[in-house]
Amino acid sequence: MLGKTEIGQIEKTLRNSIDKKDIAGGNLLVIKGGEEILYKEDGYADLEHAQPIKRDSIFRLYSMSKPVTAAAVMILVERGEIDLYEPVSKYLPGFKNQLVEEDGRLVAAKREMIIKDLLSMTSGLVYGGWNKAGQDTENLFRELDSRLFGDAPMSTVEAMNKLGQCTLCFHPGDSWQYGTSADVLGALVEVVSGIRFGEFLKKEIFTPLGMEDTGFFVPVEKRERLVKTYAEDGNGGLKLYTGNHLGIIQNMDRDPAFESGGAGLVSTIDDYAKFAQMLIKRGTLNGVQILRPRTVNYLTTGTLNANQQKSFDNWLTLCGHSYGNLMRVMTEESQAGDLGCLGEYGWDGWLGAYFCNCPKEDITILFMMQKTDAGTTSLTRKLRNIILSSI
Repeated sequence: MLGKTEIGQIEKTLRNSIDKKDIAGGNLLVIKGGEEILYKEDGYADLEHAQPIKRDSIFRLYSMSKPVTAAAVMILVERGEIDLYEPVSKYLPGFKNQLVEEDGRLVAAKREMIIKDLLSMTSGLVYGGWNKAGQDTENLFRELDSRLFGDAPMSTVEAMNKLGQCTLCFHPGDSWQYGTSADVLGALVEVVSGIRFGEFLKKEIFTPLGMEDTGFFVPVEKRERLVKTYAEDGNGGLKLYTGNHLGIIQNMDRDPAFESGGAGLVSTIDDYAKFAQMLIKRGTLNGVQILRPRTVNYLTTGTLNANQQKSFDNWLTLCGHSYGNLMRVMTEESQAGDLGCLGEYGWDGWLGAYFCNCPKEDITILFMMQKTDAGTTSLTRKLRNIILSSI
């Protein structure tokens, strides 16, 4: 277990990063066997006003929204409302007759994109890039951003039907590429359920688990708890970041028309811990069942075939992992660049929110911060190495 030495190392590592202005602040939570064994907070939620990070600070999750979206899809699978081999176009007609860029020309996709492709990021959808698929997607997000504050903001379903008309970077199922697949799944859940995606998440996941500070925007009475976002200033320091990104309103000050299944949620460290603990306890937390055990087993297992895995293996800092259902899954401890547990799973976000579950050891680690282009940082790996080497 974590002793005074290890706790001191954690405190020092976190403080060093803040002193060096790598981050403004963050908080860390470790749970083992359902019991909290460590909580640490340090630094600032708002540098300009010297407002400290607190336990109830609210963070933008960005891509750590993706596992929540995957769980929502699994709820529909359990209920027999969708089949993962169904074409996406059955629910979002914009995905009919898709085109793929191949050797500089556009060709018809060999087969229709299916829901399973979205969960495994083998859809051919991307976030951006130099090719036509990337440029089409970037143009869509520029349009989405330009309409955020207008009279006709783009809705979740409208945005994703437009995305379906964008060029794919490969034929569905042929490869792996990180991209906008989770956003499509959010729209799909909305169409199948007949209610807004955010309403579905609140009804089926957030309210049952008591995740009172999780959603697609921050109400006015909670807004002072929202952590500021920072970026590198180019001179070894930090500067305030105020831009909107991927259709997400930075201030989180209104109920958005576009509810991004890939990046749109905010949460606190304790709220997300409830979601993570539900998963590690195989779908049930405090007597409330969200998913069934067999479903959780599928949700937290890698799904890539050998050819798809070759593309995933290009992600240097995820050596020793595979991918499935919008999460990384550790498959080879000896190949990874950090200490880990066989079968551990989780994900991170653009601003540095991070979680992992180690089911065999019954350990959950969460770290929250807000810095652009962060993902899983060197600091995050250092903290988890201290923790996992000790317990």
